[in-house]
Parts: sequence; structure tokens; C-alpha cells
Amino acid sequence: MTLVQDAFTSNWVAPLGPHVDGFERELSDATGTGHALALSSGTAAIHLALLAMGVQPGDWVLCQSFTFVGTLNPVMYTGATPVLIDSESDSWNMDPVALRKAIEAGLRKGIKPKVIMPVHLYGMPAKMTEIMAIAREYGIFVLEDAAEALGSTIGARPAGSFGDIAALSFNGNKIITTSGGGALVSDRGDWIDRARFIATQARDPAPHYQHSVVGYNYRLSNVLAAIGRGQLQVIGERVNARRANFERYREFFAAYSAISLLAEPSPDVQSNRWLTTILVDPALSEGITRETIRLAMEKENIETRPLWKPMHLQPVFADAPYFGDGLAERLFEDGLCLPSGSNLTDADFDRVFDVLSKILRPLCASSTDSAN
Repeated sequence: MTLVQDAFTSNWVAPLGPHVDGFERELSDATGTGHALALSSGTAAIHLALLAMGVQPGDWVLCQSFTFVGTLNPVMYTGATPVLIDSESDSWNMDPVALRKAIEAGLRKGIKPKVIMPVHLYGMPAKMTEIMAIAREYGIFVLEDAAEALGSTIGARPAGSFGDIAALSFNGNKIITTSGGGALVSDRGDWIDRARFIATQARDPAPHYQHSVVGYNYRLSNVLAAIGRGQLQVIGERVNARRANFERYREFFAAYSAISLLAEPSPDVQSNRWLTTILVDPALSEGITRETIRLAMEKENIETRPLWKPMHLQPVFADAPYFGDGLAERLFEDGLCLPSGSNLTDADFDRVFDVLSKILRPLCASSTDSAN
């Protein structure tokens, strides 16, 4: 009997239940953290983490600009101020140099930032050693957005285990999925307990329904937790499949100097390669852009997508402070996400490579001419 069948057979379908408890234990084990809380989404997880850490209106939360809006929206829910930090070139994640500048700028205004929130973008771990050192130097909490990074490691230590608390996502496009879901993981049991209380409508311990603070309906159902438990059993296979996808792309693009892929910054960093991404160098591409590739793929019904548009370029965050030199903007301008699903077949790759070969043929001719 499968885990999902068990949930239905036992008629334990509603939120909470034995599979939720089991999923939380297994997430804690998978991330090397002491406590876990299964939730309805990664966005809910970030929101609850901020509340558990005591973030209030006016607090500064230092956020990575190059990310999905779900990282920042919960900051707005709390009334805090998102302060946007540019990327560095090794991992495309939060730049420790720009981070320090933002902290010092806040202190000069009499504002001590409350939280630092790096993201492990596309599964590539951020520079957590440097970020944690800065956080400890200034006494600032760290919330890892590890929504895209389950199965990624730094020195065999899982992404999501470096900060004070971390958010995970099991949305339908993630490396494992519960169709919709997320989680918090942390060694801070008091924060997880606080988040658990708020996530279940903040019901006070009373025989009747009594509420002293605002709560939310953020818990995961027993059925979806059962799906998650089954998915966790194959996380290794999923990571291996995504990394194999990356290697196939790396071998194909080796012939094209105008196209680069994001390498792991050091031997002790392992990305789950949730998505394989490329950059198109406009100085070498003979007029071929990321849009040239994207539109050609779209014509053949193959989905690709530009890299995240940085949050400091988004209208909703136009007034947020920003620290950086524009690297995230250049990544957005020249970058593209390629088909990266764990179930890609040889036939799928043949279709993708056929389109790419036709688009990039002028680059091969150019390289031959240069060699002669």
C-alpha cells in the first residue's frame, strides 16, 4: 500500500495527521536540522519564519534582489522594509560585499537590520560561510530561502542547515513536490513551535475557540504530506537526473564560446541543478541573444524562460533600498533557463539540441574562420 493510499484508507485526509508528523521528521533528517514544520507553501514558510523571529513594521530585512517574488512578498506582509542586495558572479546569489555595505548604511541611519535572507538560486548554494560570518559579526538573524535547493550541499552539509532557520518549497515545479507545499527547518525549536501555533489560526489552549493574536491557515494536509514522504524517498534519484541534464548541456555548449553555464564555485559545493541556465555573451554571439533562443524554442513548443527579473527592477519594490553594481541586471538580460525536468528523455534532448544547433550554427562558422 502506498503512503497516499494509506492516508485515504485511514480517512485521515484533513490537515495534520501521522503523515504530517512523519514528513516533518524526515525533513529534519534530510536537512540535518533539529526541527521541521510542514506548511502549505514556501511563501508561507518565509512569512512564518519572519514572524517567529519577531520581524515588525519598519524593520530592515536584507534580501537577495535576484530571486522570485515569493522571497520578498512575505517581508511586505509583515510591514518590514526589504533592502535589496545584488548578486556575486560565483554563485549568482547574495554578494557578501554588498551585504556588508547595506548593514553599515543601516547602522549609520540608526537602523540595525533584523534578518538576512540569502537564496540558493536554481539550486546553487549561496556563499553561506561568508554570509554567516557577517551575520554573527553584527548579531543579525539569517533566514535561508532554500526553496530551490533541497539536495544541494556545501561540504556535505545540506543547504538550509547554515542559517538560523530555512524555508523549503514543494511546489509543482520543484525537485520534489507535494503539488503545493513548503516547510520550515531549524535547530530553534522555540521558533518552530511559535510558527506552528501561528500556522494553525493561533488557537489558544482552551476548550472553546479563543484567539489572542492573528493566525493563519498555513498547515499541510495529511494527504499531501504522504506524497511528500514518497517523494523524499527518491530525492537522490531526482538530484542525479538534474545533474545529468546539466552535464548533457555542458557537453553540447562546449563548442560555443558565446554560451556559458554556471559552474560550481568550488569542489565542496554541490548544486542539485534544479534548473540548468545559460548566459549568452553579446560580445561573442554574432547578434544571437537569449531572446533569439527563447523565441525559437517557443516556436517549437519547447518552454524556456528568462532568468529572474531582479526585485529592484520590479515596480512593486521601486522604493526599496538597493546595494550593488548591477550584476543581477546583466544576468537577467543575458540569461535563460533551459528544459530541466527529471523526466527528460533522449528524444526530448534531441528536440532541444536540434533547435539550438540551427540557431547557433553561425557561431560554429565564426569559430572556424577565427581558427583559420
